[in-house]
Amino acid sequence: MSEGASARDSDMPPAPNRAAAAFIFVTVLLDMLALGLILPVLPKLVESFVDNDTASAARMLGLFGTAWALMQFVFSPILGALSDRFGRRPVVLLSNFGLALDYVLMALAPSLAWLFIGRVLSGITSASISTAFAYIADVTPPERRAAVFGRIGAAFGAGFILGPAVGGLLGGMDPRLPFWIAAGLSFANALYGWLILPESLPPERRAPFRWKSANPLGALHLLRSNRILAGLSLANFFGQVAHVVLPSTFVLYATYRYGWDTTTVGLTLAMVGVCAMVVQGAGVGPIVRWLGERRALQLGLACGALGFFIYGAAPSGPLFWIGIPVMSLWGVAGAAIQALTTQLVAADQQGQLQGATGSVNSIAQMVGPFLFTLTFAYFIGEQAPVKLPGAPFLLAAALLALGLVIAWRTLATRKGSEA
Repeated sequence: MSEGASARDSDMPPAPNRAAAAFIFVTVLLDMLALGLILPVLPKLVESFVDNDTASAARMLGLFGTAWALMQFVFSPILGALSDRFGRRPVVLLSNFGLALDYVLMALAPSLAWLFIGRVLSGITSASISTAFAYIADVTPPERRAAVFGRIGAAFGAGFILGPAVGGLLGGMDPRLPFWIAAGLSFANALYGWLILPESLPPERRAPFRWKSANPLGALHLLRSNRILAGLSLANFFGQVAHVVLPSTFVLYATYRYGWDTTTVGLTLAMVGVCAMVVQGAGVGPIVRWLGERRALQLGLACGALGFFIYGAAPSGPLFWIGIPVMSLWGVAGAAIQALTTQLVAADQQGQLQGATGSVNSIAQMVGPFLFTLTFAYFIGEQAPVKLPGAPFLLAAALLALGLVIAWRTLATRKGSEA
């Protein structure tokens, strides 16, 4: 355990008022809602800049996605370290204002180059999510963090359910309208926080800013500084890579294997989101209290692996749907691992921890799309030794099973050292 972490509970500041705690939830919700708003219209807008050439638009969208994830990788630890130095409030508020201005830029973009610049800036400003997690760690006792992180996870799910649905409707009126709405949401969120949000990190608990720990590679050093933290971070990485299988291949897979139309695909994704929201918003707290964080993490990873196996093996759509409630219990693992890792670093390292975790997640977002789309293409192609369209989901199940083994061995080591 890092030096100073043993004193993390004694210098825990008093919890802020409910409005401030709710603001962090709303911040994440509106950030995800704004991001979801533009998802249905961004491909069409890119396509309009390349003379409606779908192949060229697909390549550009791939570049946009990689650039966005790269910015997350680079700037998550920087913003985390800045929040350790100057406090969480200024970083969160400046990021919200920056995100609002960025959506205005994309709404007005006269060319593909300007739209790309806007996407890069979006990756930078969206990296403030790690600071929001650090805020929660500042003001929440260790034994309650899993439940609170679960509710924050529900905000992610709600944003991605509502955002694309509303964005699709608005985009039918004007493809740039969702960008204006997203800008308005981000700006309103920043103003609300300016009036409501107190600082969670008092000056005496702040750490000096060091480029060594703020750059991505330096930030990852924190995750290697503790054997338990390193093991949990590795398990989290495999889980984050596995998660990418849904956005990268689900639509192609469901259309190819089950012959679903757009409506069925959308309803299925909504079902996935609703089940995830229910578990993360209402189920994480009771499950963690019942099992403890260690067993809750293992249960979540096991259910995620089983859910992905059902997805990949299901020969029909109704059997695929059986996997959705099983898969939703995976959400317990994310909240539990967040709670466990925040207990392993000192109070003045919470921002650095969340920034480093954000960088790990960004690496997964860069690796996952290539891994799963190439796997899907290979196993439905002529050169495949056996036709296996569910191969990407079976691979994701294997990654989660590997993460489960790593987490089990890591936490067994911790339990032994505590004994």
